[in-house]
Amino acid sequence: MNKPKNVLIRGGRVIDPASGFDEKADVALADGAVIAIKNIADDFQPEQVIDAQGCWVLPGLVDLAVRLREPGHEHAHMLVSEMKAAMAAGVTSLVCQPDTDPVLDEPGLVEMLRFRAEKLQQARVYPLGALTRNLQGDMLTEMVELTEAGCVAFSQADKALGNTQVLLRALQYASTFGYSVWLRALDAHLGQGVAASGALATRMGLSGVPVMAETIPMHTIFELMRATGARVHLCRISSAAGVELVRQAKAQGLALSCDISINSLHLTDMDIGYFDSRARLNPPLRQQRDRDALRAGLADGTIDALVSDHTPVTEDAKMLPFADSEPGATGLELLLSLAHKWHLDGAVDLHRALAVVTQGPAQVLAAALGSRQGRTGRLMVGGLADICIFDPACHWVVQADQLVSQGKHTPFAGYELPGRVRCTLVGGRIAYQAA
Repeated sequence: MNKPKNVLIRGGRVIDPASGFDEKADVALADGAVIAIKNIADDFQPEQVIDAQGCWVLPGLVDLAVRLREPGHEHAHMLVSEMKAAMAAGVTSLVCQPDTDPVLDEPGLVEMLRFRAEKLQQARVYPLGALTRNLQGDMLTEMVELTEAGCVAFSQADKALGNTQVLLRALQYASTFGYSVWLRALDAHLGQGVAASGALATRMGLSGVPVMAETIPMHTIFELMRATGARVHLCRISSAAGVELVRQAKAQGLALSCDISINSLHLTDMDIGYFDSRARLNPPLRQQRDRDALRAGLADGTIDALVSDHTPVTEDAKMLPFADSEPGATGLELLLSLAHKWHLDGAVDLHRALAVVTQGPAQVLAAALGSRQGRTGRLMVGGLADICIFDPACHWVVQADQLVSQGKHTPFAGYELPGRVRCTLVGGRIAYQAA
């Protein structure tokens, strides 16, 4: 591995949401770390200078919900393409889901994934281990061995865990060893529809997923957390009622965090249009009152993080009737622009819009790693030189053929979005630079 160069990032607006620092300043990097911001030593000799005039210099983004499709799609080089997409997105740290093929329930699979990812020298990859064998929901995995192999927490991905006894034992075990459990609040029976229950789903003849499919398991999870003391991260909540339950649980002191997807932040069930399978998502898009509540919860800190929910889906799996198509959408390359759009919509101040893709998810990841203060999601002297340089004045239209990811399907296709990543550095090395 080549030693990182001395790098000077010149003339950008440096923003660190965690500390509130926001000034036009130069940034000096050496040995993979930030050695100075603003007050650059006269004897600093940069080997590389990056002109950041007119751009924001930000901490590298942290994305808590990315599917890399490996193991399982090595023949298609999915890991290579999706890591390149992360670099084009300014995402320097990502958490990948365990619902691969085969499932990440064996230490050897986790070690191989980490080895292949590290060899690419791009985003830092933090795997979630499967909570139960093959995600079947009946037998717990060997959490200690998976942790030693590199898993940061344990999850069922989008698989509902219907056996409350198994979930209780999982939380007891996780609490004993200090592990985090990441769960989708999803009822195994009520959550089998393809669209959010409501007037639109009824009119279109689509099977519905009621809000109670999310809130009933949330009540169960919170009761088990009270009994076990376990730390839980709720993944991609989607309803106004869900936000209120999270708010109450946090007020009661439960060790709880949660995230929402960029899709739920901006879209509603009306965006399904005429059975547009690009809007076939999991969780399904809900009504405007839900979207408004999610925005408010993200703005006031009830919701900790905004995620891309990046799920590359093949052409064959998407080009089917709406109900038969595979749920999911590409999201990595849209994450920062959509966070910026949320700010420009007047819903939130800029620092909060940036915090939910840097500081907030970094804190969730730090909690999973067992550290009070993680090294990611910050731009500070002595911190990692994981940096995203973003041009807020650039506007671009989302076009499938211009996405780096092999997943070309997104409900935002055709949207004009504000701002674009110009450069991404990981450990002081330039991993991506726009042409």
